[in-house]
Amino acid sequence: MSDLNLGKTKTTPSIEFNGATGKLIIAGESYPENSAEFYKPVFGWLNNYMEMKREIEFSFKLTYFNTSSSKSILDIIEVLENYHQTGGKVSLNWYFEEEDDDIEDSGIEFTSDLTLPCKLIPY
Repeated sequence: MSDLNLGKTKTTPSIEFNGATGKLIIAGESYPENSAEFYKPVFGWLNNYMEMKREIEFSFKLTYFNTSSSKSILDIIEVLENYHQTGGKVSLNWYFEEEDDDIEDSGIEFTSDLTLPCKLIPY
């Protein structure tokens, strides 16, 4: 499985998906003009990777995201939760700066009803 690497821009986060290790990270700020279009490759890569029934470690390390991006983030988390509920091995890490209550609160809200293993990690 090939990797997916998208460099960070002023309005979009970096995306690093390693096909060999199953480690995926989205980091930075996310407020693209068209969030659904920006995150489309993420869903394509995830769906292809999950077909191989391999373990996934997904990390969000966002410092800011807008409402449109939050919808895409929630959709990604839903895909991961569905994978977990159908027997896939998956874990979710939500990183937040220690002083950033908004990102921490979003992580709590986004993960509170999940059955997949989640960690909220201050840095």
